[in-house]
Amino acid sequence: MKPLQGVRIVSVEQFGAAPYGTMLLADLGAEVIKIENAATGGDPARKTGPYFLGTNDSEYYQAFNINKKSVALDLRSAEGKAALTALIKTADALVNNLRGDLPAKMGLDYKTLASVNPKLVCAHVSAYGRDNERASWPGYDYLMQAESGLMHLTGDPDRPPSRLGAPSIIDQTTGLTAAVGLLSAIIQARSTGKGCDVDTCLLDVALHQLGYVATWYLNEGHTTMRQPRSAHYSVAPVQTFPTSDGWLFIMCMTDRFWRKLIETIGRTDLGSDPRFATQALRQTNRGVLTKIIDAELKRESTAFWLEKLNAVLPVAPVLDLAQALDNPFLQASGMIRTISHPAKPNMRVLANPIKINGERLAQAPCAAYGANTAADVGEVCAAERAETP
Repeated sequence: MKPLQGVRIVSVEQFGAAPYGTMLLADLGAEVIKIENAATGGDPARKTGPYFLGTNDSEYYQAFNINKKSVALDLRSAEGKAALTALIKTADALVNNLRGDLPAKMGLDYKTLASVNPKLVCAHVSAYGRDNERASWPGYDYLMQAESGLMHLTGDPDRPPSRLGAPSIIDQTTGLTAAVGLLSAIIQARSTGKGCDVDTCLLDVALHQLGYVATWYLNEGHTTMRQPRSAHYSVAPVQTFPTSDGWLFIMCMTDRFWRKLIETIGRTDLGSDPRFATQALRQTNRGVLTKIIDAELKRESTAFWLEKLNAVLPVAPVLDLAQALDNPFLQASGMIRTISHPAKPNMRVLANPIKINGERLAQAPCAAYGANTAADVGEVCAAERAETP
């Protein structure tokens, strides 16, 4: 039995942020009823290429919507509003990732819906939040990377600012943040009988990813800058290093790992070099140290050094996308699996990274557009009629 079995979530969502968060909840057993706009043919992600799955579906769409139901409603119509209200009566939570000014206008907040379902948790994912001067602004992942400072911290110092390599990392971390808030509020609602609004937004989450460099600036006025070779901001050697045929990322976060590195590369003399005697000195003299380690590691291949360094200190090869996803370790660990889609019976997908009792969570494609409309809307409307005296 999946841990969220018995939790019902209705989600007015599209594209990435909210869909990613609700997909994780669906994988964990929640019944996620995805509301798709009947006036436009559903989530625009269904039409996002280049790889399509039959009519009105795509691999892009499935990457954010595995294990969900699809209900098509026109929320601008009286019928659509009534159907959504009927579903909300049976739900633990209502999620949306609309523009910040729209939930209140559309009646999708707790203030409006408390009379319909007092235990309802209303989770709102927006670009900038619902309670400020930017509430009506649209916004997307890459804009948040730009404004939060993340782009300024990404890339080499002599190159232009760059977005993070992951396609939608702020969307996905915002979805995760929303899922944590939503589950916390559901626990509270089940114990108190009272729901609430839960808010998060893309810009807040992007800023939160700054972590300790934000703390350094806010308290010490220290402005962290882009580092060469993706190096750590305060510890060395922690960065990429070239081999004879590729690159390694080595992380000597402790003195012990530093000693292991110089022993393995045959440069124990560096242990008595006063320039590298402490972690702080290694950071101060990182440029000189980098040239020394480069010269040693370039003598041999990536495979050679991995055999020497694996399980000795933290090290990983720098792989391209194909190498990363074709890595035999992922097959052995079950992180890549096959599910059956009507248009692609052997569709390969990433597994949910959570295991329960050592087992990967079962996954199935999101239903076809509107496939659950008749059953789910009809079911709740029939139950409502039965309860009416």
